[in-house]
Amino acid sequence: MFIFKIFIQNQRAFLRSSSAFLLITLLIFFIKPVQSQTPSDAIMMKKMEFCGLLSYTNGQFNRYWEGDLLRKNKTIQTVHRQGVMPMVAFGVNKWLNVYAGLPYIWTYSSVPNGGYFAGASGFQDFSLAVKAWILEKSNDKGRINLLSSLSLSTPATKYLGDYLPYSLGLGDQQILPRLIAEGGLAKGPYVRASWGYQFRGYSKAERDYHYNNGSVYSYYMDVPGAWVYDLTLGTWLFQNQLKFEAAYMGTKSTSGDDIRPYNAPQPTNRTEIDQYSLLVHFYPKQVKGAGIVVQYNDVIRGRNAANMTSMSVGLTYQFSILKQGNQ
Repeated sequence: MFIFKIFIQNQRAFLRSSSAFLLITLLIFFIKPVQSQTPSDAIMMKKMEFCGLLSYTNGQFNRYWEGDLLRKNKTIQTVHRQGVMPMVAFGVNKWLNVYAGLPYIWTYSSVPNGGYFAGASGFQDFSLAVKAWILEKSNDKGRINLLSSLSLSTPATKYLGDYLPYSLGLGDQQILPRLIAEGGLAKGPYVRASWGYQFRGYSKAERDYHYNNGSVYSYYMDVPGAWVYDLTLGTWLFQNQLKFEAAYMGTKSTSGDDIRPYNAPQPTNRTEIDQYSLLVHFYPKQVKGAGIVVQYNDVIRGRNAANMTSMSVGLTYQFSILKQGNQ
């Protein structure tokens, strides 16, 4: 766990003033970038290669799981969550890549929603990641790759994390080490799996009391860590001009409580999410290094999560600042 988490635990006796009602968005509300040259795939760039991504995501939901009970949003109607995600990747060398991203997000509800809730907008969390080869084996018949990555994120602005379901994020720091394995034929289909654990910190509330399987007197809410895992089936088509992937992605918290009946969720909740994703990445021959990527996500099962669907579209561009012989 984080060092700052231990420090806060020792300071809780001093944090008992001020009060306001705490509302926090669920994990699935977070905008995820379109998958292209990311810390979770098995693609590595060569030395001094750059890849840029600019994606737009539009997600919405009108139902959510209260514990394992699926309910409908009767007060706030359909909640919309949109975002623009710029991300850059850089090949330090053939064994190590680094990534950085900063999404801008805006949220709102369909009309009418009772006139009680306005949306929010702003920059969410700054993310930094590294990815490295562990094993690379290939021949004329196929390949086996093993990689690891480490992702860090922290709020980029002082946004409110206590505004369900319009908050930009949880407002906590996160660390995610991940192991990635991929195997496939030299040309065509492949299978990829990844597995990691997401360490999460504290989310600061605007009240000094909350309930988490018992009374807690503190401004800080303990965000439970979670296992994250996925399984992807993909293939390259048309002389590697088109990549298609179908994936299952899961998240499972290791602790936390359920949303209580007719209460708002909070970051202490035990969150479980099962979703599938379909992705197409097209590389036109007419523009060397450019790509167009489209992705669809749908949450099919959850616990203390939103029943969200989302569609993303993005542009990618990859280039090298070294001559081919020096890579």
